[in-house]
Amino acid sequence: MRLLLQQKPGPGEQPKYVQLILQQDLLGGWSLLRETGQIGGKVQLKREQFLERDAALSAFEKARDAQVRKGFQVMFAQGADAPR
Repeated sequence: MRLLLQQKPGPGEQPKYVQLILQQDLLGGWSLLRETGQIGGKVQLKREQFLERDAALSAFEKARDAQVRKGFQVMFAQGADAPR
């Protein structure tokens, strides 16, 4: 599952974005990747590991909701269970 969120830039600023990726690892666990940064600038990547899909999905939705509250808008969603 993948979600790309973007924030409208202020005058003279580059757009900020957040990409959330939820994927199953080879051992049956789940990884939540959070990539944040400015387009054309530095990027930060964080990874969280989960044993169960429900816990990973809950963390994914919580991260999405936090970014929406900060003014980010969903630009792209991919995956069978992609939240809207």
